[in-house]
Amino acid sequence: MDESLEWVNRGYGKNNVKLLYVRREGSLHTIKEYEIKTQLTLNTDKDYIVGDNSDVIATDSQKNTVYILAKRHGVSSPEDFALLLVSHFLYTYPQLTKAKVEVDEYPWQREVMDGKPHNHAFVFSPQYHHRCTVSQRRGEEPRISTGLEGLRLLKTTQSAFENFVSDEYRSLPDMKDRIFSTIVSANWEYNTSKGVDFGMIWITVLKAIKDKFSGPAELGIFSPSVQNTVYLIQKTVLEALPEVSKIQVTMPNKHYFTVDFSKFDGMEGVENNEVYLPVDKPSGNITATLGRKKGPKSKL
Repeated sequence: MDESLEWVNRGYGKNNVKLLYVRREGSLHTIKEYEIKTQLTLNTDKDYIVGDNSDVIATDSQKNTVYILAKRHGVSSPEDFALLLVSHFLYTYPQLTKAKVEVDEYPWQREVMDGKPHNHAFVFSPQYHHRCTVSQRRGEEPRISTGLEGLRLLKTTQSAFENFVSDEYRSLPDMKDRIFSTIVSANWEYNTSKGVDFGMIWITVLKAIKDKFSGPAELGIFSPSVQNTVYLIQKTVLEALPEVSKIQVTMPNKHYFTVDFSKFDGMEGVENNEVYLPVDKPSGNITATLGRKKGPKSKL
């Protein structure tokens, strides 16, 4: 390569490898459906520079590896399966310097019939999207992150937004009680890959989001701002899960504005039936990443 040039990044792999895994324990069946992306980086660039493919692991071989390892070892969680694939690639092919695997999980849930969980029927229930990424350089520990996307939440009270900057550009009034609706995205990174119960962590993060947004069933929880809700979720996760090093939460506003009936006759005495206009765009977008301070005095 020209001495004035250097690689910023390079790698190759297989995208959109689709996998349905079925575990049969007698009449009780369990399924996992994943879409997987692999990416490998060689310790030489001769495939790019001179077209020498002698060290290249074909993308078709990478695809087949997904199916073979699922068959041999089974599938438990996106994170565990991604770790298995990354470890396999680095162990099997010494010419690799890095392996990266992304796994998207399809949201299947067991069907319930007449109040009973069905043995072998499932319903596609896209309440949220589960994605993870595992990358590892040879000789280093794997880096693991998990993402939650598309969790749409709404509550009709216990939310306000007041005392923000009032200047010549402001048109939004203070709101002591408003509808709070959002689509939650979260991404968290782990500080270890040893002995981690990824399924438990997923459930814990999901519970923290719902608890700090919704609160108890009868009373709810008051939110003075989306920012405060974001922080409470992050603080709860980091306090509960020492395996998590940092967490990003993004919560865009999905606005619902009160319909103005003042121009219509006979509407003054109509109470309790509130009508709102959903407005998707434009929308506010609140995001933050909260992590642990480095050093012995780390406190949240």
